[in-house]
Amino acid sequence: MRILTFTGGAGSMYCGSCLRDNALAAELLRRGHDVILSPVYTPTRTDEKNVSADHVFFGGISVYLQQHSAVFRHTPRFVDRLWDSDWALRLATNRQIKVDAKSLGEMTVSMLRGERGYQAKEIAKLLDWLKTESRFDVINLPYSLLVGLVEPLKRALGVPVCVTLQGDDLFLDGLGEPFRSQAMSLIKDASAHVDAFLPVSQYYMNYMPGYLDVPRSKMRLATLGINLEGFSPRPADRTGPFTIGYLARIAPEKGLHLLAEAYIELRSRPRMEDTRLIAGGYLAPEHKPYLEAVQGRLRAAGLEKEFTYRGELDRAHKVSFLHEMDVLSVPTTYREPKGMFVFEAMACGVPVVEPRHGAFPEIIERTGGGLVVDPDDPVALADGILTLRSDSGLAESMSKAGVAGVRHHYTVARMAEQVEAVYREIAGARASL
Repeated sequence: MRILTFTGGAGSMYCGSCLRDNALAAELLRRGHDVILSPVYTPTRTDEKNVSADHVFFGGISVYLQQHSAVFRHTPRFVDRLWDSDWALRLATNRQIKVDAKSLGEMTVSMLRGERGYQAKEIAKLLDWLKTESRFDVINLPYSLLVGLVEPLKRALGVPVCVTLQGDDLFLDGLGEPFRSQAMSLIKDASAHVDAFLPVSQYYMNYMPGYLDVPRSKMRLATLGINLEGFSPRPADRTGPFTIGYLARIAPEKGLHLLAEAYIELRSRPRMEDTRLIAGGYLAPEHKPYLEAVQGRLRAAGLEKEFTYRGELDRAHKVSFLHEMDVLSVPTTYREPKGMFVFEAMACGVPVVEPRHGAFPEIIERTGGGLVVDPDDPVALADGILTLRSDSGLAESMSKAGVAGVRHHYTVARMAEQVEAVYREIAGARASL
């Protein structure tokens, strides 16, 4: 099959969705498909071989300028090439420009309006490029925030369009009003043109039809999987303190503050002296005060020296980091639909303790690689971690189950098989019309 799939560049950050899109495209290429993985907004950053194309559509600078000034909605394309260039996008990304909530909401709504939005010129550029390409069998968009592209793509090419769902609600719920309501209405209207939505977990498969107000019949499960290359089980003869780990973005919704409170609770229990807490993950400039507050809370409890933040980690350092852990916990305050960090931990033989919401229960039930506890409850989280600390036999059995479970249920090959089946289904249905 000839497949065009878009991925939302996250600038200088390792983004779970970008990693997923890149791993899937690489696997589909390995399976013999003709795949173009095209970034939108910014170039992508991955911790394995990047298979995305060089050209970025809807370059972040152009989208921003066209949103805020009518002049840039009509500039010649040779002028646009200056700020659409790779070096300009990377420079803007490295400066970490923070966009306020109002501007973000307005831009999201404008993009969802498609050809009626301020970025109509960018759609025209995309359609002109597509005229130079051989016909695609299917197109995939990385999230519902781009469904404004579906109707013009189908009108121009007459091919089916899928939309992956992998965390859309967290972004949409953060927009604030009136932008959230406007965005939801536009998504519902544009969804009529979508051939299939691909949620990445059973939880999302059940939740998103009602959330987006779209027919469940349009949902096709495309369970998340990871490339296991390099994710070896941790050594069995590790020594040192009992190590609790966190591996995710440093942001309030990921719950590091809850883990810190659970750690303080744990250290108040008997025989818990030989313990430490380590954290790794991307830290955006606006979340530095959040990390400082977490460190301040541990300092007030006299435990600051037992906590280490390792920063953002590439693939090799991530595996080494996971090998240091006895247990991983990322106690998200929202219902996480993906949980890639859970797969990575289990692949390295690290049992997990996660909140009983989102995709975590289905992942842990399917693999047996950890425990679920009441969400937003540091005492319950501490109890779950203590269970693994106190019962080495249980911890070891969960370690082995996680290693086997991820390799059976959550590989990139299994993910590609599911996506490939969906693409064949909808491409066949379109061809029969």
